[in-house]
Amino acid sequence: MSDAAAIAPDARPHLPRGVRLVHNEAQGGWVLLAPERVFKADAIATEVLKRCTGEATFAGIVDDLAKSFAAPREKILADVTALLRGLADKKLLDL
Repeated sequence: MSDAAAIAPDARPHLPRGVRLVHNEAQGGWVLLAPERVFKADAIATEVLKRCTGEATFAGIVDDLAKSFAAPREKILADVTALLRGLADKKLLDL
């Protein structure tokens, strides 16, 4: 991971106006609804996105996930950074 892709530990990721995480039975689970776009969120992405409220810091989210899933923090950090950076690049998340 390059430094350019890093997310500041004190960043407070949140969904931008017009983007919502909703449970949709027709889609078979959780989806991100954006203007004229729908993205299916897998179980892992859903757990991450539920924590992106704008209140928790990025470091706090990573710590919480590592604790909740008893996983190595470095692995969680890499995976969550990739997920959130990808969503931010698609304008589905504000960092």
